[in-house]
Amino acid sequence: MTLKDQITEDMKTAMRAKDAPRLLTIRGLLAACKQREVDERIVLDDAAVVAIVDKLIKQRKDSISQFASAGRTDLVDKETAELQVLEGYLPQRLSADEITAEVRAIVTELGATGPGDMGKVMAAVKARLAGKADMGLVSSTVKQALAG
Repeated sequence: MTLKDQITEDMKTAMRAKDAPRLLTIRGLLAACKQREVDERIVLDDAAVVAIVDKLIKQRKDSISQFASAGRTDLVDKETAELQVLEGYLPQRLSADEITAEVRAIVTELGATGPGDMGKVMAAVKARLAGKADMGLVSSTVKQALAG
C-alpha cells in the first residue's frame, strides 16, 4: 500500500469516527497532493508525498511560532494538532548522529573543502536524505562540516 493510499484510508476512518479536526488535516494533505499531480501531470510516489508532508509541517511550525508570538493560544492548539497528524505520515527520522555521519561521508565523497562547496554538498545530501531527516538540521550540520 502506498503512502497516498494509506492517507486515503485514514481519511475514510476519520470520516467514520466523525473526527473533524483530523479529517480536515488529511483532506488538506490530499488536496495538496492532488494539486501537485494536476499541475505537473504526474502520479506522486511515496517520496514526493513525504516532501509535501514536510512542506506542510514546515508551514505549521511557522504558523505556530507566529500565533504564539501574537498570543493566540487557540490557533496554536489547532496548528499543533494538525502538526501531530501530519508527522504521523513521515518515515522514521534519522538521529543527529546519523545525519552527521551521512554528511561527513558525502563531504568526503565529493571532496568538498569549504563553505564554497555548500551548494554541491546540499544537493547530494538532499538526494540521499530526502524525507529521512529534517533539512534544517541537515543544513546546519553541513555548515559545521564545511567550516571545520
